[in-house]
Amino acid sequence: MTDVGSRGDRTWLVALAASLWGLSALWRGPLTAQFPSLAIVFWEHLVLTLLVLPWLLPAVRRVLAASRRTQGAVLVIGAGSSALATVLFTLAFAVGDPITPQVLQKLQPLLALALAALLLGERLRRSYLSFLLPALVGAWLLTFPDPLAVSVASAQAALLAVGAAALWGAGTVLGRLASAELSFKDLTALRFSIGLATLAVVAGVTRTPLALSWSAAPQVILLALLPGLLALVLYYLALGRTPASRATLAELAFPLTAALIGVVAFGSRPEASQWVGVGIVLVTVVCLSLHEQRSARPAVVARTRAPVTR
Repeated sequence: MTDVGSRGDRTWLVALAASLWGLSALWRGPLTAQFPSLAIVFWEHLVLTLLVLPWLLPAVRRVLAASRRTQGAVLVIGAGSSALATVLFTLAFAVGDPITPQVLQKLQPLLALALAALLLGERLRRSYLSFLLPALVGAWLLTFPDPLAVSVASAQAALLAVGAAALWGAGTVLGRLASAELSFKDLTALRFSIGLATLAVVAGVTRTPLALSWSAAPQVILLALLPGLLALVLYYLALGRTPASRATLAELAFPLTAALIGVVAFGSRPEASQWVGVGIVLVTVVCLSLHEQRSARPAVVARTRAPVTR
């Protein structure tokens, strides 16, 4: 972990980036009421690809010269962690409420650690279960207004959101693998462009219409600019000067902003048990991060550990 002092600390910048992620529902929610999720994500990726176009050609040259393992990782990141994950996340808004999909993204660190054990050979200790089990209980309480009465719509939204979180977690793990040969700019450009190509192929195979009205253009652009590229760039600019334990606390701005947007902008009224679920999920993730940074026996045994986030 980078040694950073209070003078250079950029915790506030992590919080700002996380707050931008939390704004996603403002545009993604209304768009899903009018257009197919695949179409929304296609145009979002098109805007993102155009924004990073100056990085693309150098990135293509470097990935072609990279190892096959890195090339495979980049393909999975673009097709799965960028294209498919965002489609699943957007679908979750279409069938669920504007709060649950975003808070469930905080399960990603737990999923990423499990995937790191599977894909990178890192070893999970039994202490991992002491974080996983409370997080699952919290996710259950959050997802279902009546925890003993499971509705199909709530279950669908939760499964879609958790699927997106798992794919984003895989992207974090594979990004660690690919970063040995590729820079952040390379990975970003390849992620969006491969995602765009994947979405175009899927749309052709499924015959999904991609047309959006001109009135949707400002929302798509804002979605790509703010929760998309700007939040990602700010986050990585800040991370090098922010201790991981503080970064995890600052990232709570994401679900808190999402909850505020859901209540104020969309009139969501979660039940008391759902707020308890939110609290359990957030506390579990913070405790996991603190444990991994400070414990002599971390839950995941690895030679190097990277911060795990969206």
